[in-house]
Amino acid sequence: MIYNLLRPLLFSLDPELVHLCSLKVLSQPFFGYLSRALFSPLMEVKGLEKELWGIHFSNPIGLAAGFDKNGIGLQAWESLGFGFVEIGTVTPLPQTGNPKPRLTRLPQSEALWNSLGFPSEGAEKVSQRLRKFLMTKGKPRIAIGINIGKNRLTPLEEAAEDYKKCFSYFKDLADFFVVNVSSPNTVGLRSLQEKKRLELILEALNSINMVPKSPILVKIAPDIELRTIADILSVLIEKEAGGVVVANTMLAKGPWGHMGGISGRPLSKISTELIRFVKKKVLGVFQSLE
Repeated sequence: MIYNLLRPLLFSLDPELVHLCSLKVLSQPFFGYLSRALFSPLMEVKGLEKELWGIHFSNPIGLAAGFDKNGIGLQAWESLGFGFVEIGTVTPLPQTGNPKPRLTRLPQSEALWNSLGFPSEGAEKVSQRLRKFLMTKGKPRIAIGINIGKNRLTPLEEAAEDYKKCFSYFKDLADFFVVNVSSPNTVGLRSLQEKKRLELILEALNSINMVPKSPILVKIAPDIELRTIADILSVLIEKEAGGVVVANTMLAKGPWGHMGGISGRPLSKISTELIRFVKKKVLGVFQSLE
């Protein structure tokens, strides 16, 4: 009901402005108290708990990367009933992302199109914010993931070092990590899904992922060939990755003529079919090893 009342107002404003204002509201202390009062029943639903990688998830519904890129709304996500949150994408160095306009609604398709390009305050500042939050508020009941990426100006040949550097800032702060090699909004980034390049990234991360090891997942694109996905899965299994995230936004031309990514309802069928493919492929590999 609250959303139905606010929706016309929110949709009359620039979507990126609404995004930033929402985060500002979520970061205010009063919101934590208000949301706990309104949404506490969401946190009390039984039977949805999961134990994965030794991490407790109160429920399987999480906030994916992209909304809270800099960890600004950390105090809100548990109160709103999420089982986990994925902060990011965080880049090693601060960067502003792509030029505006870079975000638009597609109401008829129930979708969003964006070409944000990893706007990030940088790993140092975001990790300091997270560390301060954990020291003052304590460890939240929800799992915290960090989605990491490379800086726009970093050559593809040096990408592994960017992921390694970003990972090092959060090693003792996050519950799990997601390697973003599939965003369509950073030139060349999706080529990091190629087998050899992905191997280099995971090897670099494994070299500093000491005991206790953090789960490292890889986020894949929804619109690449199944053969390429099969190669990615073989690399993840070989390098003992924690899992795969299905999926990023789908490559599409936006209203201003440049390429970006679509999220929302258009991805529903594609991502569901992709999840089935990944599950079948991975189960087949492990069954063949028995």
